[in-house]
Amino acid sequence: MRWLLIVLSLLLILLQYQLWLGEGGLAKKLTLEREVTEQQQQNEVLEQRNQILVSEVVDLKEGQESIEERARKDLGMIKEGETFYMVVEPEDQ
Repeated sequence: MRWLLIVLSLLLILLQYQLWLGEGGLAKKLTLEREVTEQQQQNEVLEQRNQILVSEVVDLKEGQESIEERARKDLGMIKEGETFYMVVEPEDQ
């Protein structure tokens, strides 16, 4: 009877170890859940960025205004017949 109690106690300890600390145990589960949450947050940020890029692509394909805005802002271009004025702030001495 005593041997049976010892064997069952050792088996219980082994199973508890596997549950809490073993591969596929609760510690691993909690780590994976945290990683999934972090990845979902990253995915949301990237999804928002993608939506912005999609709207920019649609604007560039369909509208002349966005093309003109990009040309003015990024390339410093002006329309034919426009006059370019540069305002220079005086330097403080």
